[in-house]
Amino acid sequence: MAKTNIVVLGAGFAGVAATKKLAKHFKKNEDVLITLIDRHSYQTYMTELHEVAAGRVEPDAIQFDLQRLFNRNKNVDIVTDEVTHLDKENKVVTTVKSTFKYDYIILAMGGEPNTFNIPGVAEHGFTLWSWEDANTLRRHIKDTVETAAIEHDIEKRKAMLSFVVSGAGFTGVEMIGDLMEWKDRLAKDNKLDPEEFSFYLVEAAPIILGVVTEKESSKAERYLNKNGVKIIKGNGVANVTEDTVELSDGTKIPTHTLIWTAGVKANSDVEEYGIEKARAGRLVANKYMEAQGAENVYLAGDIVYYEEPDNDNTPVPQIVQSAEQTGHTAAKNIIASIEGTEKVAHKGKYDGFMISIGSRYGVAYLMEKIHLSGFIAMAVKHLINLFYFLTIGSVFYFVKYIHHEFFHIRDGRSIFRKHLSRYGNVLWNLPLRVFYGSMWLWEGLKKMFGLAGTTSWFGNDVTMPFSWLQDPASGASEAAEEVVHSVFGLNYVYGEEPMMVLDKMPGWFEKIMEFMVPNVEMALFMQKMMTLLEIAIGLALIFGLFTWLVSALTVGLVAMFSLTGMFYWVNMWFVPVAISLMNGSGRAFGLDYYVIPWISKKLSKWWYGDIKSIYEVGVNK
Repeated sequence: MAKTNIVVLGAGFAGVAATKKLAKHFKKNEDVLITLIDRHSYQTYMTELHEVAAGRVEPDAIQFDLQRLFNRNKNVDIVTDEVTHLDKENKVVTTVKSTFKYDYIILAMGGEPNTFNIPGVAEHGFTLWSWEDANTLRRHIKDTVETAAIEHDIEKRKAMLSFVVSGAGFTGVEMIGDLMEWKDRLAKDNKLDPEEFSFYLVEAAPIILGVVTEKESSKAERYLNKNGVKIIKGNGVANVTEDTVELSDGTKIPTHTLIWTAGVKANSDVEEYGIEKARAGRLVANKYMEAQGAENVYLAGDIVYYEEPDNDNTPVPQIVQSAEQTGHTAAKNIIASIEGTEKVAHKGKYDGFMISIGSRYGVAYLMEKIHLSGFIAMAVKHLINLFYFLTIGSVFYFVKYIHHEFFHIRDGRSIFRKHLSRYGNVLWNLPLRVFYGSMWLWEGLKKMFGLAGTTSWFGNDVTMPFSWLQDPASGASEAAEEVVHSVFGLNYVYGEEPMMVLDKMPGWFEKIMEFMVPNVEMALFMQKMMTLLEIAIGLALIFGLFTWLVSALTVGLVAMFSLTGMFYWVNMWFVPVAISLMNGSGRAFGLDYYVIPWISKKLSKWWYGDIKSIYEVGVNK
């Protein structure tokens, strides 16, 4: 049987969503092959471009390698190439290097900035619509500020340190928010006064953030004003030169940096595809996300023009939620067409909007009724971003996101400020790590050799105080126990008897232990294993090997010892010390410095294969 070839053009939110859905549905069908073609080998996390452009996170934070996203989807071929022609009659896609026949195709190439032909914007403005855009803008800002620091002409210097963002939608507000936050670092690195910087947010409409309610708009405006941003409303950009932005009313702002976020249109690559177009070059789709008048051609993402009946016949919005949903609709209807089932009409569902204004403040409007701002709004935005990685099945980028947004941050540019930063000096944990490891090692050696007057756990005596292991003939169970008054405390005090965490095992845990250690033979074996484990923990901590894992294990051991009635409150310091050592302490004069990167590299190669800048047909998964 001939294979059914599905081609997806574009690896943005829409293309990835559609490909994931198709791959999952046809994972057991060897007769269906999905080919994902994009000019890049990665998906760009478009909603966080402003974080790279304004120096908040490193550029790789928003690059999601396609091999890592689809490595376990054996029915997906990843191709890094640029489409040059679409032959709808013969169902052939032509790229720079190859051709691909298709039975079904999804066009999901996204959008691009719309300058509305305003003079000078294309020549002198900076857009924010790709990873390259973000990097170019980041370098420009740093270079411009460095040049301004040695500029003696006051007016030139002022223009260099003035930044204008045109467009007060999501992207514009988020961009200006991160820029104003970057100011202090830029000033410090270049020996400048932060007060010399000026920031302008220009909006042609009478309000900012028009997609949310007046409540969120007002809060955002107040926060921006409070942080020195000059907001100009009802007065758009009319002309741009190399060092000036002129507004509609004739106002001129001297600046070397105009960031254009005021419009979006469909990707210009689709202009030659011969598909009916609507405003801003968007392609007209029916309710099944089929391109108007094109057989087996489906549309998804920012290029789609479809008027939603349930939303006052307004076109689907050019936002992430809509991109994913149109991608899912297109995939569902390709599945229905292949399997002969009923197609489903697109129905947009938009759960809300979240806007970050810098790294520590945001506003959100959810479910058309919930208003959030500040820390909570930002926390919700991070949770939604993390949820996205779970929906596309990428634990790798789930963890990476946490690292970039909370741990690998500088200048406290996170909702947790500097409290979670990994850039602290772990050297100061070295004495604690060695001491803690020595304690575990000594405890293990005592048990092995019966040192310091203790009973060896390698002998024939059961030292575990479990009633079912005691010898009734010894009369031990009938011996009168001396009543000792124990005192709660977290450290030893002379003359006091320390208190156990639990004086006896809970009934449920006793049943578990009786199952695991039913007789003397097993008890003796467990004693030996526990002794060797303590020695291994001690050595691992001293030499800094697998420190995170070993520290987590010690927390588990403390919990177990406590439940068995064999642990004192005064030794509860074991837990906070173990947690403290989980901060990467093994990297300071420890083997983790060498071993963990080596293991990470080997595991990555085994799981993901070779990560490349260009993927071709038949890449080894």
